[in-house]
This record gives sequence, structure tokens and C-alpha cells, in this order.
Amino acid sequence: MKTTRADPQPADFTDVRATNLAVVLRHLRANGPSSRASIAASTGLNKATVSSLAGALIEQRLLRETGLSGNRIGRPGTALTLDGSAYAAIGLQIAADRLTALAVDFAGDQLLLWHRAFDGGPATTGPGRAVSAVAALAQRAATRVRQQGRQVLGLTVAVPGLVDGGGTVRLSPPLGWADVDLRALLSGSLRQPGLDVSVANHAGLAAVAELRHGGHPTLDLTYVTGAAGIEAGIVVDGRPLHGSRGFTGQIGRFSLGPAGALTLADLAGIEPLVRRALPGFGPEPVTDLTPAVDHLAALARAGDAGALSALHDTGCHLGQGLALLANLVNPEVIVLGDHYAALAEWLVPAAAAELARNTLAPSGGGARLVASTLGLHAAALGGAVSHLDRVDTGVLPTNT
Repeated sequence: MKTTRADPQPADFTDVRATNLAVVLRHLRANGPSSRASIAASTGLNKATVSSLAGALIEQRLLRETGLSGNRIGRPGTALTLDGSAYAAIGLQIAADRLTALAVDFAGDQLLLWHRAFDGGPATTGPGRAVSAVAALAQRAATRVRQQGRQVLGLTVAVPGLVDGGGTVRLSPPLGWADVDLRALLSGSLRQPGLDVSVANHAGLAAVAELRHGGHPTLDLTYVTGAAGIEAGIVVDGRPLHGSRGFTGQIGRFSLGPAGALTLADLAGIEPLVRRALPGFGPEPVTDLTPAVDHLAALARAGDAGALSALHDTGCHLGQGLALLANLVNPEVIVLGDHYAALAEWLVPAAAAELARNTLAPSGGGARLVASTLGLHAAALGGAVSHLDRVDTGVLPTNT
């Protein structure tokens, strides 16, 4: 098994049991059903230790035995696999026009995916009404999975903008929020003291989802969203990059001109793109970009010159901005998410060319540019699986 600093390894220190529990859980999450002997051979743990750890995890209902494993010489061993029946985690995503709730079980299988229109949007209704709507949706999701006999491991809310480590939304221009202690407000509304509630940046959580479910064989990736300005979620060596206060990834603020010059978000954001390609929008912000993006894609497929020109120009500017990011953190993969993914057929060629031209890394050392396959709810998925990641570090759930 390939090892990196992101993978816990057998160790001789006080918390050795939690570390070794993490070794077993992460091996099974990465490799699927495996026998005890196979886990021992792959991880370096001895067979007796693996058997002891497996017993504890089966008792905790995090693992279960399933059939026989024939991937060894001699008598087949009983295979172990992750047990999804006892636990669930919930991710919620706040956008200008909708709320999204997504739940997964411990094995990572999706249990529910709900979208709710946000009449008026958070910027119009204010954080109070938004918190009430988020809390109501969270309560419904939690009730649904508990009715299935599952314990909720936690709830994470994804928000565009600057979110500090305590769950306060310091600034979210798309939502019109500043200094909103969303975690405290939501925890108070839910009235479930034992529930682990957290709030994090949209792009950062989407990057976590890409790392686990995006199908990228790498531990160094960057996820870029254009749905609300332009933000990047950065994963380095398998770990999300948060910065000193959590304010990373705001690449839409890049500007190389004098004061007042256009920013990367002005030149390559989704809303500016559809305004250039589809004249006729009024001065008010476009909250639901999906119909406009779908219309733009249809025009591009039909060969509309104006649409193709706007997409090419946006791709060029986007690639130049991504090159700045690539030269700073050198990701192996840059993933274009949400509406960028829907337009990737036309954006990627120009963006990839500018990315390669402006990246210092020699041939083969630069970032690949790909489109996400996770859809518009990647951040909600990332919010849910972040709680699975915590268990995978050996912090086992307590019964509630």
C-alpha cells in the first residue's frame, strides 16, 4: 500500500490504539473488503492486533463480516467491510437561490439528497430567516436517517465566503452576510446539545468531496467554483489547507492592474460570463444561474459565435488565474466544479493552454485541468464526509 503523511501508520505512542484503528478503517475505505490477514500484510500491523481492532470495530458497528476473501494463498479468510447501517452524517449547502441537504452512511453511500428553493435568497431575507430554513431542513434530514436506525455523527454547513474556525461567517458577499455566528445560531435552533455542528467554506468542503469521491488518484488537488465569485478549495498531501484563520482560496480577488482594475472574478466568473454571452439581464444579481448556463451551453453546441467567443475569453482569463494558483501550491489536479463543469467542454481548451503557458513547472510537472462529476452539491457531500473522515482518524463515535 502506498503511504503518505496523510495516512496514519502504526506507531508506538500513547494514542497507539486510535492510530491503529485509523489504519484499519482507512485501509478498508481505500481498498474495499479485505481479510484480516490481508490488512495485516498491507499495513504492517500484526495479525493479533488486527483481529483485536476488528473485533472492537465490529462491536461498534463500524465494520461487518461479509463472505469469504480468496485473495490469499491457502484457506480463504472472512472479509471485513465498512458497515453503513448504524451511522450517518449530514451536509448542508447554502447558496443564493437554494438550500441543499445530503446524507451519507458510514460506508459513504448516499441516503438522501434534497434541494429546497430559497425564496428571496439569504441576501434579501437576512441570516435569521436563513438559519430557520437551514435548521428546519437539517431537522428533517436528521429525523429521516434516525428513522432508519442510524445515529447522526454530525452536521456541517457549507457557505461561500470567509468562515473562521469557530463557524462564524466573517464575510459572504453572495449571501450579504458579515460576522454571522452561524454555528452558534444553528446549534441553538436545533436544540440538540450532543450533535456535532460545524460551518466551513463551500470550496474547501467541495475539495474534500473531490478527494474522496471524485475519482482522482492524487492527494494534491484544487477545486475551483465559480458559482459565487471564484473560490478555490486546496488539498495538500491529503489535507485541506485552511490558513491561520480559515480564509484561504479567495482567488477571485486576483487583480494585477491599478486600483479599480477588473478582478479574476470579473473576467472569469460565471455570472459575468452569462451577462457577456446573453445580453438582456438587468442590474440586479442573478441568483439562479442554472437556466442561463444551460442556455449558454445550448448556444455553444449550436455554434453560436457570440457564445463561443465569450467562453473562449473566459477560459483564457480563468487559465491565467489558475496558473497563479498552480505556481503557488503546485496541485496535481485542478478540478472545475459546479457551473464551470457544465461548460467545461468549451472552457477547458483555452484555460488549459493558458495554464500550461503561464506555469513555471517543466513539462509533466504542471497541473491537469479536469471537470468535476459531482454536480452542484459537491460542498454538501464534502460536509457530510468530513464527519466520516474524523471517525477514520480513530475517533470512534459515542452512543447518544
